[in-house]
Amino acid sequence: MDIIRFILHYGMHFLLPFLVAFLFFRMHFWSVSIILLLAILIDLDHLFANPIFNPNRCSIGFHPLHSYEAIAVYFAMLIPKKTRIVAIGLIIHIFGDMIDCILL
Repeated sequence: MDIIRFILHYGMHFLLPFLVAFLFFRMHFWSVSIILLLAILIDLDHLFANPIFNPNRCSIGFHPLHSYEAIAVYFAMLIPKKTRIVAIGLIIHIFGDMIDCILL
């Protein structure tokens, strides 16, 4: 089960952004891919946790940038066109973490 969780979690973080960029933003594939991948930076909030990494901890609701309030902001960011791609990246990241939490 751990290998499936690992593949799904990191696949969502690192492979799904390329797939989304290819399917929906093909003309700007590379720039959109980079923006979507940069959503991994919300994991910097793990640096404030003790321990920093715990494979059996659900990030959702635990870390500040993974809080329910932050997730609501990410969905609100879908509305303005200027923040939409960043929002998609953040939401992809959150869904990857949610899958990880479900499979704990």
